[in-house]
Amino acid sequence: MDTPVATPNRHGADGTAGRVRVLYVDEDCDDITAVKEALTGSTDEFTVTVCETADDAIRTIENASYDCVVSEYQLPDRDGIELLRAVRERSFDLPFLLFTDKGDESVASNAISAGVTDYVTKTPLSEQTELLRQRITAAVARYQEEADILDRMTDAFFAVDENWEFTYANERGRRVIGRVMGAEISTADLLGRNIWKVLPSLEGTEFSKQYRQAMTQQEPTSFEAYFEPLQTWFEVSVYPSPAGISVYFRDITERHKHEKEIRGRERTLREIYRVISRKDLDFEDKVERLLEIGQNVLGTETAALSRIDGDMYVFEIVRDRTGAIEAGDAVPLDATNCERAVVEEKTLVLADIAEDRPELTERAGYAEMGVSCYLGTPVVVDGSVYGTFCFYGTEPRDSFSEWEVTLVELMGNWVSYEQERERREQELTRERNRLEEFASVVSHDLRNPLNVAFGRLTLVDEAYDGDPEHVEALRRSLERMDELIDDVLALARGGHKVIDATEASLDDIITAAWDTVESSDATLERVDTDARITGDQTRLQQLFENLFRNSVEHGSTSSRTESDDSVEHGGSPTGADDTVTVRVGTLSDGRGFYVADDGPGIPEDERDEVFERGYTTSEDGTGFGLAIVSEIVDAHGARITVSESEDGGTRFDVTGIQVE
Repeated sequence: MDTPVATPNRHGADGTAGRVRVLYVDEDCDDITAVKEALTGSTDEFTVTVCETADDAIRTIENASYDCVVSEYQLPDRDGIELLRAVRERSFDLPFLLFTDKGDESVASNAISAGVTDYVTKTPLSEQTELLRQRITAAVARYQEEADILDRMTDAFFAVDENWEFTYANERGRRVIGRVMGAEISTADLLGRNIWKVLPSLEGTEFSKQYRQAMTQQEPTSFEAYFEPLQTWFEVSVYPSPAGISVYFRDITERHKHEKEIRGRERTLREIYRVISRKDLDFEDKVERLLEIGQNVLGTETAALSRIDGDMYVFEIVRDRTGAIEAGDAVPLDATNCERAVVEEKTLVLADIAEDRPELTERAGYAEMGVSCYLGTPVVVDGSVYGTFCFYGTEPRDSFSEWEVTLVELMGNWVSYEQERERREQELTRERNRLEEFASVVSHDLRNPLNVAFGRLTLVDEAYDGDPEHVEALRRSLERMDELIDDVLALARGGHKVIDATEASLDDIITAAWDTVESSDATLERVDTDARITGDQTRLQQLFENLFRNSVEHGSTSSRTESDDSVEHGGSPTGADDTVTVRVGTLSDGRGFYVADDGPGIPEDERDEVFERGYTTSEDGTGFGLAIVSEIVDAHGARITVSESEDGGTRFDVTGIQVE
């Protein structure tokens, strides 16, 4: 809407309800009589007020409400177009009809431009008065329909003129204004009254600032603001015109409340994430902080993680503002509400125990501890109920919201997951310790007789005058046994995570690893290896040793027999050149390193299998070399991939180990 509006009061100046009130402006007595007879003599209910001058008509409009104005064009003090403009300054849409023969096309054009509702000629008067009655009835009906639409619309609405005086307020608008005033108010009570006097509490607020700015700048505006006297948030749209402003507004307090709740939930979830992702906190510290978060959200006095120990309910981690419960306290399980959550294996929600589950009021938790509201979820570890993650208070509540229930379940699920993970890590650690102990015992028990065998072989070699190949075959078998023992120990120890990583020279580790490899038929090339690497130096050296040995032993043609041209990573001879070149380099951005060779490479369909324990294509291979590499990479929290090198050989990329 571009300008303020006025609406029919439907109560005439004489107080008669339901009549159409017409102000007729004309000085011709015959015309006045004809118009009054046509209107009051019809079956429709009309009241007619007559003014002979424009000035009288303006004063009359200011002091009373009318549904329609009918005017002659030629008046003693001014013409009907001037009167029309004066009326339009006070009311944009009050029906105004020109009833005249004293005019031409230019008069009609000016009347239309000024906002005339209709234009009716007087000749012949006896016929045209009936047409005038019909046009008045139609114009007033449209006018009242528009007013009804304003009253029915969901937005509250009011309009003021350029003097800040009310020209209209729909039903919702009147109700809001009445609430501010502390009284019921009608349109008649508001019309013509100054908004700042009716609503002095608007002064100095965002509302008055925006209203005045819209009036001054003649620019529409929209804003949201809080009105303290009503403790309400409003969404407001203001549409100005030279004649005043029209204001549409709606109560958005619930929306603001909802948005505030959403922001609060987001903060809570971020806080939970910060807690559970901190590496400097142990499990108990994290749980205690989660309990504190839950307490703040739910407003309960007590929060606890507890476990079930037979028939007892043991408080493990507790936050109790009353000081009645401490960690380590134990009570009979059947005295608690948690027993229901345990037995039913689902979240128990009791906003008011006496009302929701009156049978539980006989338990000590209610009768002695005064627990009146409860929200708890079972903690399930490896398929069995471990205990509960719960919150309770001494005052009953109206309800626990869906969000509150979901929040407790979310935190309880994390506790369940962490308990399971910690239990599995403990079991895995025990298994690894047993494996390492077993491997150490086995290797010790095997090496003793193996060392004896090596010593006796030396004596045999000195005294034996038969075929020397028999002695060499025996030596190779013993050496092979020694390698297997080393590989078993490496695999047993490889699963441990690297905890105390240190920084070392990458070149130094590469050099030490290369020196342990029989590499007479191989060449080592280094690319940007003058860097520092962070990790377990001993195990990183073993990683490089195994990768180098894999390339050297399986990359040169001299290492393969005619009947078996591949070892752990397959391939076939490609030429007469027996040497292999091994290249070591760092990846960009310190992401890791690579080891590549120009040997026969690994068939693409076998690359996913090469890191499996026992995988080998050689009769002499143990199948442990690359498996050990994979274990060491995993222990560093890194990743290894295999692909074809630029020279058609094999390339291993290790990412996730810091190299700078």
